[in-house]
Amino acid sequence: MIAVGLGWRRLGIALLAALVGLGAYLLASLRLGGMGFPLDDAWIHQTYARNLVQLGQWAFVPNQPSAGSTSPLWAVLESPGILLGISPWMWSAVLGLLSLALTAWVGGLWLARGMVGSDQWFWVGVVGLGFEWHLVWAALSGMETLLLGGAALALLWGMQTQPHRSLRWGALVGLMVWIRPDGLTLGVAYAWLILFGEAGLRTRVARLSAFVLGASLLVVPYLGFNYALAGQIWPNTFYAKQAEYAVLRQLPLLARLGGEFVQPLVGPGVVLLPGLLLWILSKARTRRWADFAPLVWASAYLTAYALRLPVTYQHGRYAMPTIPVWIMLGLLGALGWIDLGSQRNWRRIISRAWLVSWLAVAGAFWLIGARAFARDVAVINSEMVQTSLWVHAHTDSGDVIAAHDIGALGYFGGRPILDLAGLVNPEVIPFIRDERRLGAYLDARGADYLMTFPNWYPSLTDDRAPVYQTQAPFSPSQGGENMAVYFWP
Repeated sequence: MIAVGLGWRRLGIALLAALVGLGAYLLASLRLGGMGFPLDDAWIHQTYARNLVQLGQWAFVPNQPSAGSTSPLWAVLESPGILLGISPWMWSAVLGLLSLALTAWVGGLWLARGMVGSDQWFWVGVVGLGFEWHLVWAALSGMETLLLGGAALALLWGMQTQPHRSLRWGALVGLMVWIRPDGLTLGVAYAWLILFGEAGLRTRVARLSAFVLGASLLVVPYLGFNYALAGQIWPNTFYAKQAEYAVLRQLPLLARLGGEFVQPLVGPGVVLLPGLLLWILSKARTRRWADFAPLVWASAYLTAYALRLPVTYQHGRYAMPTIPVWIMLGLLGALGWIDLGSQRNWRRIISRAWLVSWLAVAGAFWLIGARAFARDVAVINSEMVQTSLWVHAHTDSGDVIAAHDIGALGYFGGRPILDLAGLVNPEVIPFIRDERRLGAYLDARGADYLMTFPNWYPSLTDDRAPVYQTQAPFSPSQGGENMAVYFWP
């Protein structure tokens, strides 16, 4: 038995696992149609980063400051790639590699410590997280999703091992808000940890007060940053997304909760579900209620989305930051029970069958995820990017382009933009799904072209012939359609 430390060797193992995990996805994308991002939103971060570096402005559209970035810190982290002249997807892949390695490293250490310090459990944690298909997809998405997930895993582990460092954890939770405003929910985990810890009442009050102080040091500037840009304390996406998908909140609450909580189970997570239940039973039996803090956070996080933004598209991308926690707790519960060399036949057989099943499902979904990633990238490249390049080549520099998907358009189009999703034009949020009012808005703002998928705005595109439409096969093969550009009015 070798004690698990925080040495470079183990970090190197995590980096190697992450590199292999990502390599298959990059290769699959290259073979299908080229490198890129599986989400148009990734280009929003790239545009903010480029304008920050080249113009010194926090703006999506030059000379128009806006709070359209969900993650200011991620856009800043993208900036060195712009300075160094590195292709956007390559620098973003480096950030994703580091995020995935961090997640796998912390998970491996947590698992090894939880299983009495054996190196073999460190390996299990690294494999379990470094090859989880959601996490690999997120690492290459060009988004801050996995950075939030890996940082949350590290923060939750640190809170449990050193709960007395209240000011530190508060400040780090405040930093998480700059990654995504969702990061503020980690305060729920610390509050749970303190309320159900062993300290006395006075100590609990002091720790919670220090935590709030530490968080405020970074949360207050974040709120001020958004207010200065847009007159609201949260980024425009916070309001725009909720308005756009408000109709989904009419679904029964149980259906919304089920839609969110099932996302981490798609893949190896379902095999780890018995382990999660075993972990819960073990903690409840020993009345270690404070240990439930990670589970409470992950559950609260998904519940918040079920209540306010119950969307599950793009492989459940909004649920992905919680997946490292679900995987970790499932592994802790399962490995605490299985015994591959048990003298009892039934337990030995079940233990080995579980291990083989988990590895098989994880491997299968890792490969399935690679194909899904390649198709997602092909859709963005052939629809959003290609159409934006057409706009740049075939419209005049002063032409105003109205669009719902503005990421690639902002980066490649080089034209004034009217954002129908409300990220940089928040004035459309009150009527974001009202096509009649959107049409009047385009007229009033002098739009020259409308760039969209035809069925996204059927009333706006009805009886209009596109002046350009892609003919790529990737989107239609997945049940979608080709993006088009319409002359307006």
